[in-house]
Amino acid sequence: MSQAQDLARRWWFDVLVAALAIVAMLEVALGRGSPGAPQTTLWFCIPAIALLVPPIVARRSFPFAGPAVYWLLAAGISLIDPLLIPYTNALFPIGMADAFLLGNLRDVRRAVLGLAAVIGGSVIIVASIPGHSASQLALVPLEFTISWVAGVAVRERAVQAEAAESRATQAERERDTAARIAVAEERTRIARELHDIVAHAVSVMVLQVGAVRHKLPAALAEDREMLQGVEQAGRGALAEMRHLLDAMREDGERAELGPQPGLDRLDALLQDVGRAGLPVRLHVDGDPLELPRGIDISAYRIIQEGLTNALKHARATQAEVALDYAADQLGIEVSDNGHGAANSHGHGHGLIGIHERVKLYNGEMTTTSTSGNGFVLSARLPLNGYLS
Repeated sequence: MSQAQDLARRWWFDVLVAALAIVAMLEVALGRGSPGAPQTTLWFCIPAIALLVPPIVARRSFPFAGPAVYWLLAAGISLIDPLLIPYTNALFPIGMADAFLLGNLRDVRRAVLGLAAVIGGSVIIVASIPGHSASQLALVPLEFTISWVAGVAVRERAVQAEAAESRATQAERERDTAARIAVAEERTRIARELHDIVAHAVSVMVLQVGAVRHKLPAALAEDREMLQGVEQAGRGALAEMRHLLDAMREDGERAELGPQPGLDRLDALLQDVGRAGLPVRLHVDGDPLELPRGIDISAYRIIQEGLTNALKHARATQAEVALDYAADQLGIEVSDNGHGAANSHGHGHGLIGIHERVKLYNGEMTTTSTSGNGFVLSARLPLNGYLS
């Protein structure tokens, strides 16, 4: 069934042209002797009509030459028998379709040459008719020209549709590329933060091991040597970690001298956003917990990004931040009364960054628009396995 549909879709036009040609042959055969009938014999008329079909069928291989040759043949036939083409009504729609094909050519130069063939051929056909009128000489070529113009219009619309599809595809590729870059940048940023946390923890352990080693009595020389080995291994790990952090920083980026911000800096963040023109209300449910440093930093960054989006992209006038401390998770919600989720690159990439942070801790993130007015960002960071 599918193969039959493919064949019908491919050859329906050719079959229609062939059927119209057969109808034209029947018109000539059955109308012999009637007024306006062709003057030549059927031995000329039938092959002449049949000769008009192959050029149209050949349009797939010769999109310009095939339809153009149709008009050359039609004009030549009219010079031999002036009444054959005008007498057969079935050839008129074939001529209209052929003019449409020439107008539909993608090559504008060839399309214009096709118009010349249409006008020239139709003028010769009409001019060959005995007793033709001036109106016929003007109107008949005009009708075929209108069909040619219709082909041009369809071609232009198809070109515009293809261009729009191409632009959409290109934009989609650019968005995908930008999203991948945003993910890589955010992962690098998270990795730097986590490496800072680990480096700080290792530094504390090295200092504690050194302090314990210096307090051990001389009688425990073997233990002191073991602790010294641990201390040296820790210092070596710190040196390698510093090299890694330097490699992860972009060119010209300075190392951060201060600690990474956590929820202890949340009040300062809300004040900064308020001074920038977006008042923020804070709601805290549950008893605040001492969070693992990585989750603490990620929670701060999620709120920071949510408020930045509300301030820059949503045109909000009021925002709210809600923290829900539970025994097994930390809930975060940032909402505003702006124009919903923005389609800008900054907003989209900010959400990508938040998603990466939430995914790092096997959490969940959702975004919703509230009745087309406002935007809500919700995140859940599990605490199981992180709290002692």
